[in-house]
Amino acid sequence: MGMAADPGPKPPGSELPLTAPARAREHPAWLRAIYAAVFLYLFLCAMNVMGGGLQLFGDHSDRLQDLLASDNPVIALLGGVIATAIVQSSSFTTAIIVGLVGAGQMTLETAVFAVMGANVGTSITNNIVAMTTMRIRRQFRRAYTAAMTHGFINLLTVSLLFPLEWISQSWFSNGQGLLTNFSMWFAGLLGLGPREKWVNPVTVMTRPVVDLCNLFGDVFTTTEKAQGVVVALLGLMLLFISLVFMVTNLKGAFLRRIEGLFSSIFFRNDLLSGTSGVVSTIIVQSSSVTTSLMVPLVGAGAIGLRRALPFMLGCNLGTTMTAVIAASTNPVATAVGVAICHVSFNVIAVCIWYPLRFVPMGLATWYGRLAARSRQYYFWFLGIVYFVIPVIGYLVSRIMLS
Repeated sequence: MGMAADPGPKPPGSELPLTAPARAREHPAWLRAIYAAVFLYLFLCAMNVMGGGLQLFGDHSDRLQDLLASDNPVIALLGGVIATAIVQSSSFTTAIIVGLVGAGQMTLETAVFAVMGANVGTSITNNIVAMTTMRIRRQFRRAYTAAMTHGFINLLTVSLLFPLEWISQSWFSNGQGLLTNFSMWFAGLLGLGPREKWVNPVTVMTRPVVDLCNLFGDVFTTTEKAQGVVVALLGLMLLFISLVFMVTNLKGAFLRRIEGLFSSIFFRNDLLSGTSGVVSTIIVQSSSVTTSLMVPLVGAGAIGLRRALPFMLGCNLGTTMTAVIAASTNPVATAVGVAICHVSFNVIAVCIWYPLRFVPMGLATWYGRLAARSRQYYFWFLGIVYFVIPVIGYLVSRIMLS
């Protein structure tokens, strides 16, 4: 009896037949799509619940205004990092900065540094989201590398523009730096009038869940600060639950369908990827939401890091729309100048780091592998870069000035 001929390698995507129990456990693609929509909704709710609780803990924006209001560039930069790390939204922080400048409580010369700090602080959300994938080393390495790519883009841009802006203040008679002078010149060319306040559709959609969590915090706490802590913890718990189930749902045939959809439509090339980031962030008015949603998708393998980078650059551009809207509702030249500074900062980041994308991607890949081998590097970076250095630097600078 002759041996059966070798059928050769199986084509990509082919699988062994499922056993009866495995087939019973396998959910159809349409049901997984519903699960994905539900978990995405819970993720958006979690972001708004957590942000609302942290803002409530900070007594809305009064303490944040005190944190940001300074004439010292270092304090303004570190204050922007701390404020954004607290509220988990650079859009919220830049809107406060625009309001402070428009009210004359902050000069444009230092506001530009606070905007830079806000861009650094917004990357902390990605790091927190990446932590939910720690159970699987390979998945965590990919997800954390995506998060660090976004973080390194902002850190590298600030490391270049902060000293340039500070030093160039001595080059001009008005005491303003290069970026500030350009922004004021461009603001003079614009005729922005008052605009109606933008209604965020995500805020409207998630309001029932946010109100329910706020009610829970109000019933079981006695002070506003305690309520803020409870609501923020509820948001964090909901964030972990939604992301864990979202990543678990992204597997098997459904993952291949999602990957095919992304690669053929939204991420077919870098231009479409970047445009998707701009449009999606303008819609939800939060780059923290859009970039954080990208992290588990990269971790699951649905999107490659090469396509995720232009998407994140696009998200950084899209988030500047909040500052533009805030400035147009109070069209003082200096307030408009802050919004243009925010736009200019992120446009410069795109112009530098898209051609040199191997720099942030290389650094992120190196540190992602390091953190995947030893989790302590993840916590060191998170704690030192986003909390220890900003808080200690801020306090020391305040003490020295006083």
